[in-house]
Amino acid sequence: MTTPTPPHSRVVLQGLEFHARHGVFDTEAVLGARFVVDAELHYPFAGLNDDLDEAVNYAAVYAAIQEEVTVPRHQLIEVLAGHVARRILREQPRLTHVTVRVHKPFAPLPGVFRDVYAELTLGRADL
Repeated sequence: MTTPTPPHSRVVLQGLEFHARHGVFDTEAVLGARFVVDAELHYPFAGLNDDLDEAVNYAAVYAAIQEEVTVPRHQLIEVLAGHVARRILREQPRLTHVTVRVHKPFAPLPGVFRDVYAELTLGRADL
């Protein structure tokens, strides 16, 4: 006999675009570039009452992401993804886990490419 899998539910904020100054090169700190963030917010909302106080407030999540991306400067998008994920988990106690992707579509690479991104999934135990 197998244990039933709990329902999978998530709210996704996709394609949040910000101008920021992350990167290892001095020109990135001066000029900045476009960064795109996706956040998958996992929590059990099947059967949820129609009340924001019982849900994850994704407007607050957006504001947290915006501040984490635009205020501090990091050399690595991997580190930025970690800061964003941990902050969302700390501020939204209903979340079981979160997946954050930080895209750097104009990364300084010597070739043609569509995108570069760092992806991180963290749960409550990772705080």
